[in-house]
Order: sequence, then C-alpha cells, then structure tokens
Amino acid sequence: MRALRRFTVRAALPAALAPLGELVMNLRWSWHPESMDLFAAVDPELWAEVSYDPVRLLGAVSTARTADLAGDRRFLRRLSDARDDLEDYLTGPRWYQHLDGAPRAVAYFSPEFGITEVLPQYSGGLGILAGDHLKAASDLGVPIIGVGLLYRRGYFKQSLSPDGWQQERYPPLDPQGLPLTLLREVDGEGAPVRIQVGLPGERILGAQVWKAQVGRVALLLLDSDIEDNAPAEREVNDRLYGGGTEHRLHQEMLLGIGGVRAVRAYCRLTGADTPEVFHTNEGHAGYLGIERIRELTEGAGLSFREALEVVRAGTIFTTHTPVPAGIDRFPVDLIESAFGGDNGCAGVPLPEILALGAEPDGDPAVFNMAVMCLRLAQRANGVSRLHGAVSRTMFAGLWPGFDVDEVPITSITNGVHAPTWVAREVFELAAREIGPTIVEEAAGWDGIAKVSDESIWETRAQLRSQLVDEVRRRVHDSWLQRGASAAELGWVSSIFDPAVCTIGFARRVPSYKRLTLMLRDPDRLRSLLLDPDRPIQLIIAGKAHPADDGGKELVQQIVRFADDPEVRHRIAFLPDYDIGMARYLYGGCDVWLNNPLRPLEACGTSGMKSALNGGLNLSIRDGWWDEMFDGANGWAIPSSGVEDPERRDDLEANALYDILENQVRARFYAVDGDLLPRRWIEMVRHTLQSLGPQVLASRMVRDYVVQLYLPAARSARRLSADDYAGARTLAGWKAQVVTAWPGVRVVHVESEGVTTAPEVGQTLTVRAIVELGGLNPDDVDVQVAHGRVDDTDELRAPSVVGLKPVGSIDGQYRFEGEVTLEQKGSFGYTVRIAPRNALLATGAELGLLALPTQAAVYTEL
Repeated sequence: MRALRRFTVRAALPAALAPLGELVMNLRWSWHPESMDLFAAVDPELWAEVSYDPVRLLGAVSTARTADLAGDRRFLRRLSDARDDLEDYLTGPRWYQHLDGAPRAVAYFSPEFGITEVLPQYSGGLGILAGDHLKAASDLGVPIIGVGLLYRRGYFKQSLSPDGWQQERYPPLDPQGLPLTLLREVDGEGAPVRIQVGLPGERILGAQVWKAQVGRVALLLLDSDIEDNAPAEREVNDRLYGGGTEHRLHQEMLLGIGGVRAVRAYCRLTGADTPEVFHTNEGHAGYLGIERIRELTEGAGLSFREALEVVRAGTIFTTHTPVPAGIDRFPVDLIESAFGGDNGCAGVPLPEILALGAEPDGDPAVFNMAVMCLRLAQRANGVSRLHGAVSRTMFAGLWPGFDVDEVPITSITNGVHAPTWVAREVFELAAREIGPTIVEEAAGWDGIAKVSDESIWETRAQLRSQLVDEVRRRVHDSWLQRGASAAELGWVSSIFDPAVCTIGFARRVPSYKRLTLMLRDPDRLRSLLLDPDRPIQLIIAGKAHPADDGGKELVQQIVRFADDPEVRHRIAFLPDYDIGMARYLYGGCDVWLNNPLRPLEACGTSGMKSALNGGLNLSIRDGWWDEMFDGANGWAIPSSGVEDPERRDDLEANALYDILENQVRARFYAVDGDLLPRRWIEMVRHTLQSLGPQVLASRMVRDYVVQLYLPAARSARRLSADDYAGARTLAGWKAQVVTAWPGVRVVHVESEGVTTAPEVGQTLTVRAIVELGGLNPDDVDVQVAHGRVDDTDELRAPSVVGLKPVGSIDGQYRFEGEVTLEQKGSFGYTVRIAPRNALLATGAELGLLALPTQAAVYTEL
C-alpha cells in the first residue's frame, strides 16, 4: 500500500547530547572534518549506511546507543570541544569585521545552491558556485543572507537503461528530514512565516520559508508546497528547472519578489541587519529589483524613477551566460499578464517594467531577463576575464557608441571552496609539512616547495587508489540497476588500476561541452586505453537536461563505448554525478579534461578543484584556464578557429590525442631509479603553487567585497541619505540629460603640436567647440578618445582623456586638453561627449554618447 502522507521523525536526544543536534543543523560540518569524525563516532557502521548524512544518522541511531553516548565522558568531551569550536567560528571577528564602511549585510539570490549532497538543491556549476560563495563568505565573516527556492524533488537522480539511455527519477524530499528549520513567528515557536506573491487572475502564490544555516550564513529557501495554495501553485517549485514557460516565470517571481519579502521577514524576526546590497547570481532572481522599487514607491513615497536609482545603486548582477540562447526570455504578453491588470502596482507601471526587459533592436515581443538585470544593477560582472569580454560584446547594444571595452561589465573570476573540495589527505600533508593556514593565506602556497617528492607522490597514489575503489563500487551498482545479475559482475572487481594515469571528465552535458570529443577517433582512443606499457584510464560523469535528447544521445554514445568488454576495465561512465562523487574524482584524477567550444565556457570551476588536489588540467583555453594557464601547470588544447564544426572537432580531437600520447603519458610514466616521475611531480608542485592562491573562493569573495559590495553600499548610502535626496536629485538630473541630449553635439575640433613626422613622446593639444542643448559644462565629460586605428580608421581599445572647459561664446562651449603620443604605429583620435555626474558608476551608465557628425569641422593648426 502507498502511504497517504510521508514525513520524517527526528530523534529525541538526551539532554547531554543536545549539542549534537546543534552541530548537525549547521552545515559547517560539510567542510569540517572534525565534525564528521564526531558523527562517525556515534555509530561507524550506521554512519556509512546513511551515506554520511548526519540528519539521517540521528533519525536512525538506536535509543540504546544514544543512552550509552550520553554516559560516555570521552565522547561528551569531544562533543563539548566541537560545540565550543563552532561557537568560536560563529562569533569571532574575521577578515570582514576589520573593513571600514562595509555593507551591514548582503542578500545573495540564486536559483540553486550546492552546499552538500545531503541538501540536493543544485544541478551543476551555477549551484556549486553559489554554495562555495556562501561557505567562503562564512569563513571570511561576510554577513550574507542567501535566498533560493526549496525544490521538493530537487534535481533528478540519473540512472541508465540497459542500452545506456539516461533515465530520470525525482524522489520526493521531506524538508523535515533535511538540515533545515522552518522560519516561524514569535521566537521560532509560532505559526510558520507565510510569504505571498500575486499571480494573474487574483491568484495568490504562498510560500513558507526554510532556513539552512551555512556556518555564519543563513540560507532562506522558499517552499510553495503548502495547504493554503491551490494544486497548481503547490507545484511551482516542485523541481529545479522544471515545467514550461509560465511555470518557470512563476518560479522566478517567487524567487525574486518572494525572496525579498522572505529577507524582510527574516530580518524582522531575528534582528539581523537589513541588507544594503542585493546580489543576483544569474538573471533568474531579477524580479527582486521590481519588488524593491515597489517597496520604495509605496513605503518612501518615491517615484518609479527615483526608486529605480536607489535600487540600481545597491544591486549587483553576475551573469554566467556566454551565449544569448542561454538567457531566460519570456513572451511580453506573459509579462503583461503577470504584472498588469489586477496584479499591477500603481508605483511600478507595466510600461516601465516592459521597458526594463526590452532588447535593444530586438524582438519587441520578447522580455529578456538578463537585459532587465543589467538595467536594474549599477554594477555587473562576468565570471572570468574571457567571459567578461564575451559579456561586454554580447550586451554592447545597451551602450551604443561606446567601445566594447568601455561597456560597464567587469569580471571576477570564480573560485572554489578549498575546505569542501580538497581531499583530507592533502590537508593533512600540508598541515604536517607546511602549516594549517595554506588555504587562507596566499603566501602559504610557496611552502609546497618544502614538501618532498615522495610525500606528494604517495598522497596522489593514495587518492587514486581510493577513487579506483569508488569507481568499482559505482560501476557494480550501476550494472545491477541496468538489469545485470550479481553473478555476472565478477569482472567489476578488477577494473581500473591504481597505478594507471587516470583522467577525469565530469560536467553537465550540453552540446558545447563536447562530451564525446574523445570518441572522435574510437580506434585511437582504444589504443590509448589499452597500451600495454603506458595506458590511460578514463572516468566520465555528467547529466543531460531531461528535455535534451541530444545530450542524452551523447551520454549513450559514451556508455556504449565504455560497455565494450575490450575496454570496460579502462573507461567508465558513472551515473548520478553529485557532490559526493565529485570529491573522489577531484582528489583521485591525475588529469582533468575539459574541451568546450571556446568561448562558451563562462568559467568551469571543476578543473580548479582538481588543481587544488594536485591534478593537472588538460583543457581548451576557455573560462578560467584561459587566464591562469602558464605553460607549466598543465596542457592547453589548441582551438582550431575553423568554422566548419566537423573539421574543427577533428582538428581539436587530434590535438587532444597528440597531447595524451606524447606529453601526458611521457611525463606520468617517466620514472627514475626510485620509481618516482620527477617531472610529473614538479608539474604537480608548480600547479599547487601557481594556481592555489588564484582559484580559492576566499579570493573570489574578497574580490566581490572590495570591487563590488563596498562601492555598491557607498552608492546606496549616498542616494538614500536625507530621505533619499540623492536619488531624487539623480533621477531629475537623468531626466534632464535625456531630454536635452538630442541637442548635444560636437561642432568643431582642432589640434596642434604634432610635427609632420610625429614621434613617441610628443604632445597633441586638442580643442573642441560643442553645443550642450541647455546642459551645463559640469553635466558632461568632453573627451578625446585616442589610440591605434585599423585599416578602416576604427579606434581599437582607445584611451580616453577629458578636456576642460575654457570659455563660451554664443551658446557654444570651448574645451581643451592634451594627449601624449605613447605608442608608435597608426594613431587616431576623435572627440566625444558623455554625461557626467558624481553619482554615476561610469560615464557609460546612461548609454548616451555624442560623436562628431559629418557636419563637424576639423582643423589642424
């Protein structure tokens, strides 16, 4: 019989063991080995049976065992020490507490969070990055409040059919069985907090709020599966990235609008500081800006434009998308239905909302979430240097006339949370031979020079051996699930070899990541796997989106190749890639493979995790690898640049095979008289020294704080002070500038000071006569843009020098300044005008630029 209702009953612990419950409910244990050791001591066999889930452990441990532990003085001392350690971690000042003028709090919104496999609310890199962001923020003392959705079925569990086709199942999740607490009124004892979001047709989408405690950081997860909702609304966040277009819109309204309301409720109930900065991780939470505008128009009496300035000042948008096709785009009529009519708000007119998401020169029937986020955020960034450049090109239409390099989208390269992803054996080696602060201080990584070759190689071999054991276990379980009998799986016990060079490839399976590039020449791959003297072995994992049959076909191609009895001892596809599997892969693989189509990998942090464990990267120069590859910390697969996709893939696959055959294997198997591959070990050492300080999430979060959070907080304070006087002034000034801008033009340009044979170091004096359409000289920045020019006289990455006003006559203004010739070769310049105001983050913010027209006169004196 099927149960009518399902819920989880938690253990009632003896009073002496109450601190154990506190430790379990703070997810710091997921990156704190000492806490994990304590949980294991509760019941070692049961700990393994519950897959290292402390909540399940407490639900399954016997009453007799808890009674024994309550009287075990040694265990109680360990428990007391662990609780004291957590208390010190939660309350002591850290890096952030020593900053001046830092935001009181930051709200961080993301559609998914990968904290631990015990809380399956993630699908891939976006969620893992969000989880690492919260963990690193906790370690640094950054007062972040995370905001997401609780998906009652999470992301899917992946398995394989007998013929290798991906299958999905969505086991239901009971929040009571997860490390979550329900946000309640009245000191946590009252009724559950209820958040409401209006939907078309006078419908109400209600949600309760679960809290996960991630170290010092609270993560709020909104849950629509409540009895107050109609059946359709209860299913809004049934699964991650599930449902059709309208379903997705309702998820994003709940995340953005409901998320702001959840933050307000949490701060009201707990006394937590109200966030000054709002950070949206991708565009799914973009409606948080609409909600904050509504708050200000209704609560502070601001106009839409005034409220928009306040919201923009304190909002940060991080884009992870390198292609327009990856952006959420909704039909305009669906947005009209969601935000207009009986669900409209007088302070946030529907035409203003539609204008925020309108694509420049795009389809007027489309509402673009990323475009809206860029218009709602004064500061935006990509997630690697290359991705920042790609993003500036992709969204340049929002800032017409400006050079691509001037588009106000910066970049902060992602990082990974070392305490989560670095194998315990590596930490122990570092603590034993270097010191415990290696992941906190960049200088500590130089200490790796002290670690002996023998110790490095022994640790790497130990991790590889653990991975081989895990591969055998998972392959055995997968074949059983596919229909094989235990009697016919004897071969699994000897697959893979702890002494063989092990290569890992694990990631989502969209087409651009090219899962099957390694199969381009099956015979050549087979020869690499089966070489009698220098073989390789390959471990592959990844999930295709449930609606992506093309991705599923790629998975099936890999599985069918790996099923071949001739090679199945050297290659395996492991289904259901998650955080738990990833730890074994990152620790045990000697080489991490990544071969996306450049530049479609925004960052790709999996290779960072491998590098922190001493793995060497073998990758297309895309994402983070493009900026951090130095020629000695791994290998770069050349990008062919060929447009024909078949020819391109052939060339890049051949390059991959060549590197594996002639470089990777040569170094791995070139051992000396002590049976040590010295050159390989030197690459491992250099990888740790060169990449270790760069790829840390602590570095990433510091960058966000210094480069984005602090400036955003300062801007928001300036606009909010004195009853939002700055916002009112800025909104009025912008309206004046926009109205006057058609009358702003460059009338005349003249220069002098350069000889007939210009030389580096000479000074060019430039004068310009401009008309300002009623604006004042203080309202504009008259600039000389100068630098190299191409064959069509286009300036490439120009430098900009401001000119100073020197007088006026008959309504026209004269500006003057100097340019030093600093580069040889083709040189050119032009004069242009941009708006200027101390409250703008950049001169490009308004997207207004006046350039000389054909009617402008140029004179060389």
